[in-house]
Amino acid sequence: MTDAIPPAPPQPTRDELVAALRTRYGTDDVTPFDAVTPTILHQLRHRSVRRFSDRPVTEDELRAILTAAQAASTSSNQTSWSVIVVRDQAHKEELKPLIGDQTFIDKAPVLLFWVVDLHRFHLLADRAGVPAAATELLEATLVGFVDAALAAQNAAVAAESLGLGITYIGGARNHPEETAASLGLPPNAAVAFGMTLGWPSPTDRARIRPRPAPAMVVHHERYDDARMLPELDAFATRTNAFFAAYGRDFDWVAYITDHFRDYHDLHGRERLREALTALGLPSR
Repeated sequence: MTDAIPPAPPQPTRDELVAALRTRYGTDDVTPFDAVTPTILHQLRHRSVRRFSDRPVTEDELRAILTAAQAASTSSNQTSWSVIVVRDQAHKEELKPLIGDQTFIDKAPVLLFWVVDLHRFHLLADRAGVPAAATELLEATLVGFVDAALAAQNAAVAAESLGLGITYIGGARNHPEETAASLGLPPNAAVAFGMTLGWPSPTDRARIRPRPAPAMVVHHERYDDARMLPELDAFATRTNAFFAAYGRDFDWVAYITDHFRDYHDLHGRERLREALTALGLPSR
């Protein structure tokens, strides 16, 4: 006698989809579609979680999330990434000032560090007695960052499908050498970014931030630059309104132009090429 096949999860209703789209884009002017699944609805409802409950993340839940990460696409079957799981509170507190010094970092039950890992290729090359010259190229470094990002996003979708929350931490690149040392990384490996993981606290106020309208990011056959400035301004209006609901006077255009005006907002990441070279990823 074979096991019964569990019933498929109920499909989202059109009303649920429309509500999710309106929240996702910050406007009532949305175009729903028929090809919607529970997974897509979860993705539309993504938000960054920075307040976590005391509920622990079990080893079984973590195993499921990281197994989903490993199912992501990888360039040429290389799997140029690794992930470091940090649960120890003292270790989190040691890492916190290196990766942005934000309060939520040491409050998260789990920290995940997604690593560009070319070290294993050097191990194989050394054993075979051959060089690994191609790992020194920019292409190899880019592949490692892309692979790590694909795996991490798979993990994020899996975590959110279980009800957990995540936040990416770009600040994990602020002090690459020190962070690598704290994590015991071997040569030819570097942290791409971090991620907090845990159960959202009932007191978490974070809402779903609006995204640009599809017209700003989706192009057909050729890049359409003519519509870009109007779409950017429209997105800025919706984003500013989102922050105004929190009582914050925010100007997205000013924020972006200030961020890219010089290096002041990079917190050490302006020397990333130098740091990658020191860690064995020269990216020539």
